[in-house]
Order: sequence, then structure tokens, then C-alpha cells
Amino acid sequence: MRALKNIYLTRWFFVVVTAVIILYALSYSYPWIYVAGTIVLAVLFCITLLDVLLVFTNANPLRIERELAERLNLGDENTIRLRVTNLTNQMINYSLIEGYPAEMQNRSTTHFGILQSGATRVYTYTFKPRSRGTYEFGDVFVIMRSIFFMVSRRVDIPLKQTVDVYPSVLEMKRYELLVFQQQKTSMGIKKIRRLGNNSEFEQIKNYVQGDELKTINWKATSRRNELMVNQYQEEKSQSIYCIIDKSRNMQMEFDGLSMLDYSINSTLVFSNIALRKGDKAGLITYSDKIGTLLGAERSGGQMRRIQEALFNQKTHYKEASYDLLYQSIRRTVKSRSLLMLFTNFETEFSMRRAIPVLRRMNQKHVLVVVFFQNAELEELAYKPSKTIQDVYQSAVAERMISTKSKIARELRNHGIQTVLTLPEDLSINTINKYLELKAKGAI
Repeated sequence: MRALKNIYLTRWFFVVVTAVIILYALSYSYPWIYVAGTIVLAVLFCITLLDVLLVFTNANPLRIERELAERLNLGDENTIRLRVTNLTNQMINYSLIEGYPAEMQNRSTTHFGILQSGATRVYTYTFKPRSRGTYEFGDVFVIMRSIFFMVSRRVDIPLKQTVDVYPSVLEMKRYELLVFQQQKTSMGIKKIRRLGNNSEFEQIKNYVQGDELKTINWKATSRRNELMVNQYQEEKSQSIYCIIDKSRNMQMEFDGLSMLDYSINSTLVFSNIALRKGDKAGLITYSDKIGTLLGAERSGGQMRRIQEALFNQKTHYKEASYDLLYQSIRRTVKSRSLLMLFTNFETEFSMRRAIPVLRRMNQKHVLVVVFFQNAELEELAYKPSKTIQDVYQSAVAERMISTKSKIARELRNHGIQTVLTLPEDLSINTINKYLELKAKGAI
């Protein structure tokens, strides 16, 4: 009886019933129609009863499995699959409604299919999370019908599942490949020539095409009667800190992601590159107070600790305290380090208020201030103007873009390294600045 609660009569059943009623209505004028209607009604009853038996033959007619990664990636297209298998010995016609997370705002998508006995079908869709956190997938609902289409049965498949959305590991792996492979300049990673000599001697080896001529070891060459060169390795174990501003000026969104989340994704990428380069990576977050303070290390579990720390960052809708940040760095970061500060300045006033503190930080460390260009303003400023309103909007957008450039120029005039970047280019530009500073021996 409990299973029968999920039985529904289809529209075809009501079409036939309506036809029978019409036949009975006409039977007063044509008696033979009464007989035809009675026969049709009996056949309909038998087919409907048979259809009910077919639909409810199996308690579990379908097996549905949801396949997705243990952790989803923030801001990336994550592939999710639904695998549907017919466990009965008959054909099944069905409609399937996935239990999408509420954040997807998807209530209208229905998957349709016909499965032969024992057959399997896979449905694939993508989910692009816009924020970190825990997402819940619900149960799957299936409306199934047999070959007669008189009744349908609702089957609830319990597939409730929670999954965490972490900073993008896919992006981290993508940039790792770009940095450490040969053909990388086409993707935006610059090949920067090393200036000066801040490398440690490693070994003497045979000359191969592409080695710099100035590294030829003439004494070893004369002894071996073949070209030998000195091989050097980069100075390593330098401390690199990513510092993330969590205040309200980092909440503006571009393409669905806040500047804070862009910074978190980029920090994961950047920290992985620094560790792969042999440096020590650390993390500091702040707003009106210090949040996470993870000391720079190059141990095996450091990348996992950074990832967990980034996942747990919460926004503080308050003003950033640069004085508190400076005091914290002064107490905890003892050696000269590279500080990558992810923040945002919208006005020259906010930048000038922070400059005294930034200059003090830059005296002991190498400070790089990373802040954002507004991609929407770029489009608005250079869009053809057709009305007076368009002209005003374009003029305001150009002025705001000019303000950002002035802020970057003033920071550089105070000796502070600066990266002004579009959000989508954040990871590339921060990696290039890191490689540039390594090549110059600035850290």
C-alpha cells in the first residue's frame, strides 16, 4: 500500500476515459455505441491493471549513482555524472530530476530517457561554484512508465550528499605545468633572464647545446679535452608570504567571484610554485584584526596546511588595519622575506593612508602590492558612445581607470613593487613578478 502512494495516472489514461464518456453520451442515439464503449472501458481497465503490475514488479527498478570529486574547485567547471542502470527485465521510459544544490538555482532541468533491460545511461553536467564552503546535493526523483503509458510511478532515490568547495586545485596544477615545462611563454608565463649571480655551484657537467658560454670551465675542459661547464642551482629556502586582505574593499565581484576568492585561488597557485622552486611558503590574513598566521615552511605537509587555511577564510566587512598587520609581521617574520600583499585601493586617499606602513614593511622585506583593475570599467570606457549618458559613463570609467594607474605609479615612486592586474590575469601576473624578483636576486 505504501508503494501505491507513488502511482499516478497519465494523460493518456484520461484521454481514453474522456473518449469512453463521449461514447456513452452518444449511445442514446446509437445503441451499438454503448456496446463499443463498454468494450473500450473493459480493455482500458485491463491495460491499466497490467500497467500497474509492470510498473510495480520491482521494488528497486533503477540504480542511480552520482559521480563527483571528493572536493570541488572554486571558480572552475566541475564535472558531475549521473549513472542510471535499469535493473528490471523490461524497457523503462523515465524522467529524472537531479537534486541540484540550492546555489545552482536549477529547478527546471529534467533528463529524459528510455532504457532497455540491464542497460546503463550516463548524464553529465557541470557545476561552477562561486564561493567556498559546503554544498549539499539532494535526492534524485524519477518518474517511470512502462510500455502502455497508462500509469506512472515516482521513485525516490536517496542520494543526499555534501561536498566541500576548496580553492581551485585544477588551476594550481595548470600553472604548475606552465611554469615547469619548456613551452610556457604562449600562455603568459614570461621567460626571464637571470641577472647577476645569486646561484650556488652544484656540479661540473658536459656542455650541451643551449648552455651559456660564460659557464664554461676552461680548466676542466683542458683536462678532459672536451667542453665542460659549471652547473648552478638557484638559492633556495627563501621565505615567501602571501598576505590576504579580508576587509570590505575585497568584496567586489567579477564574473561571479569576489576579489577575495580570486586572491585565495591565486595564493594557492603561487604557494605551490614557490614550494616547487625550493622556497618556503607562508600565509597571513587580516582585516581589522589578524586572522590566519601560518609561518613559512617547506615541509611536506605545508601545501595541505595552506589549502585548509584558505578554505576556512571568512569575510570581515570592516576596514583593514595596516598598523596591526605591520606589528604582526614585525613580531613573527624575523628574516628578510618576499611579502605578496593582495589588497585593493579604490581611491588615492585610501592608498596614501596606508603608504607610511607599507614603506616600513618594505624597508626590511621585499613588498609587492597586488591590486585589481575593474574589468567592467575597461569595457565601459572603450565602448562606442551613442548617447550623452554613454559619454558621461565613459568619462567616469576612464577617470576611475586613471586613478588606479596613479595609485600604482605613486606606490612605485615610493620604492614599492606593484602589480595592477585584471582578476582573470592575477595568477599569471603574480607568478611573473615572483620569477622576475628571483632573477634579479631581490630576495
